[in-house]
Amino acid sequence: MSSTRTTAVTAGVFFLITEITAIAGMALYQPILADPNHPGGDGRVLLGGLFELLLVAAVIGSAVTLYPVVKRQNHGLALGYVCARLLEAAIIVVGTISVLSVVTLRQDMAGADNVVSKALLAIHEWAFLLGPNFVLGANSLMLAALMYRSRLVPRAIAVLGLIGGPLICVSATAVLFGLYEQLSPVGALAALPVFAWEVSLALYLIIKGFRRAAPTATLPH
Repeated sequence: MSSTRTTAVTAGVFFLITEITAIAGMALYQPILADPNHPGGDGRVLLGGLFELLLVAAVIGSAVTLYPVVKRQNHGLALGYVCARLLEAAIIVVGTISVLSVVTLRQDMAGADNVVSKALLAIHEWAFLLGPNFVLGANSLMLAALMYRSRLVPRAIAVLGLIGGPLICVSATAVLFGLYEQLSPVGALAALPVFAWEVSLALYLIIKGFRRAAPTATLPH
């Protein structure tokens, strides 16, 4: 397997891991997010934290793996993509720490101040809005633009990112101003294009790899 093919497969696997771990982590967190005094379930939350750490590793891994390839198209935009992915990962870590801190309060302080627990969960909620919504939308748009112009993957796949990135940012803005909840049906619908973008990109890279006919530099530097 050539180095380019290996890079494509590795990046695709990282993208699949981000989707799996993000969904698993959120599902495992649900009881404590709904009620910080939810009886038991600390082990479930800790497992969710582990999935979130795997998510962080996959987010960083996808950016680092793709950088040597996409920088040939536009170095500045490729660097911006890596920085945005690192920022997304950092925000996810903040949210993870806040939820795990609630578990510590419950275990070591016999269900200490409920106000503190709610404040920590509020931090997680804001981190979720800023990281896997605003920042994810921005880095999706940057990578999709690189893929669209370079034709490293079919343009139909890149279009999903060009649509999904701005759409999830608009949705996050609506949530920011209280038009609907993050996990409402409207919010979930707005997230579908960016989800489809990442999954289709992952599968294409794993199965097909980068298109050989792609030009080496199509964007202005």
